[in-house]
Amino acid sequence: MIPVVRNLFAEAYAPEGPEEFHTLLEGASFRLESIVSKGHCSDKDFWYDQLDAEWVLLLKGTGILTFEGDENLNLKAGDYLLIPPHCRHRVKLTSIDSVWLALHTG
Repeated sequence: MIPVVRNLFAEAYAPEGPEEFHTLLEGASFRLESIVSKGHCSDKDFWYDQLDAEWVLLLKGTGILTFEGDENLNLKAGDYLLIPPHCRHRVKLTSIDSVWLALHTG
């Protein structure tokens, strides 16, 4: 059996609309997903407070993540970070072409 080849950048993403989450691979203790942001930002009073660690790589575009205490991280394509469990954060701003790769570990 020949594996199926896919391409993150060849998908026909609509240029507008809600943020898109695509699970690429999943196991007993992890989930790998791509996220297409399209200029997305978190609601004003919303904070991610996740049970698991999340490794995030910005593949394309730009983004700003805000962490509790008003610490901002400006990200460009190629930047990555590990967000520990319960590290409260939100998406402050993304470019219309932002594509992320996120690995959630448990």
